[in-house]
Amino acid sequence: MGQMDSRTALVTGGTSGIGRAITTRLIGEGAHVFVTGRRESELDALAAEFGDRVSPIRSDVSDLEDLDRVYAAIADRRSGLDVLVANAGGGTFAALADLEPDAFDQTFGINVRGTVFTVQKALPLLNPGASIVVTGSSSAARATASFGVYSASKAAIRQFSRVWAVELAERGIRVNTITPGPTETPGLAGLASDPDESRALLEREASRVPLGRLGQPSEIADAVLFLSSSQASFITGSELFVDGGESQV
Repeated sequence: MGQMDSRTALVTGGTSGIGRAITTRLIGEGAHVFVTGRRESELDALAAEFGDRVSPIRSDVSDLEDLDRVYAAIADRRSGLDVLVANAGGGTFAALADLEPDAFDQTFGINVRGTVFTVQKALPLLNPGASIVVTGSSSAARATASFGVYSASKAAIRQFSRVWAVELAERGIRVNTITPGPTETPGLAGLASDPDESRALLEREASRVPLGRLGQPSEIADAVLFLSSSQASFITGSELFVDGGESQV
């Protein structure tokens, strides 16, 4: 018996890094997981690995028509939605003096607009007692040069999740934020322009963590499973830092 037996989940941005680890963890606990991503090859890899336990859908969360297609597919399953992990996100480095409007719009379009309407469009499908987990970032709790837009976008969705926890409480729906610290993912490494810079970036990030290392995607997934499960039945509006102490010590 798994903690997610007979439950239906949606993980946005669930094909790589933290999102893929969350997808894998929820499937391992018995959930049927709908997964969105923008790269067909990664969606195909999930289907090949997990078969009928996963429903991969090519989708960009900043495109509202794409979101409508995702929720139509979930509605067709006729089981409602028990877990929503609004994980899709991203960002790039850009100092204030160098910031371009298109880059700003892209980051806020995915991280904020995409998250807001991912949650809004899920409302008709969410079962009583459902759990929503929003992926934040420890960047929202500190100042990193050239990372202002990303940090601000993650701070915005943290506040949205607080408000949603109040708005959805009468339906018994819990809303929490999971806040990873520096985590060993392709997304983090990809912020650098070449392999040498990537290694230096990862070493710098690890050096700031009191535990002295980067987090692993599976460690974030374990925390998401907890917030999604009945073990967290009296937890809503919270922010769970999974950051090796980076933001707290």
